[in-house]
Amino acid sequence: MFKTVTMYTNKLQELRGFYGNVLELNVTAADDHYFQVEIGESTLIFQESEHASLYHFAINIPGNQYTLAKLWAKERVVLNREDGLDDIYYSRFDADAFYFEDPAGNVIEFIARRHVDKWSDFSIESLLNISEVSITTPFVKQVGEQLQNLGIAVSGHVRIEPEELNFIGRKDTFILLVPPQRRWYFSRKMSVTSPIDIHFTNGKRVAINEKGELSEDESG
Repeated sequence: MFKTVTMYTNKLQELRGFYGNVLELNVTAADDHYFQVEIGESTLIFQESEHASLYHFAINIPGNQYTLAKLWAKERVVLNREDGLDDIYYSRFDADAFYFEDPAGNVIEFIARRHVDKWSDFSIESLLNISEVSITTPFVKQVGEQLQNLGIAVSGHVRIEPEELNFIGRKDTFILLVPPQRRWYFSRKMSVTSPIDIHFTNGKRVAINEKGELSEDESG
């Protein structure tokens, strides 16, 4: 579902060093104001901003490489913990996951769906795509309805819950639509309204501005 996701940061150089040197992702383009990295079939872009932003996003990895992925991650970052544990099994998705943060405080999740296999050692080539992207807005109901009008369905319940975490998407890719000041799992970070641009694989685009308002471009 996610072709390109653009996030904003006031810590551009720190993030470029983290994603390029610590995680060793492939930086495919960069200048003084942005950089982009490949995440499997998706592209993640960080654009320079004067303001701090905060996001949560998840990356799909093969289920049979989960243990290897944790070992790989522990050599590079400190895993976040919740109730004394550094990972979790989500029965709803039949998936295992662990979390860590980048220098801007963005909460990154590696999620391994047990039905997905790839027979190789774990490396950055194992990253399949961007699985989840957060949209934090005080206008949860309105934004949720706009996304549904674009053909992105609500998962798990029949309507948008303005005060809750809403999964909007299908199969293994979702927008996580939340109100401000909701704590992200495996983190002390609270959700913050932040601008974000998403280009979907079907050619449609949406953008959230600093106020949390959504605009769309269906021209592709």
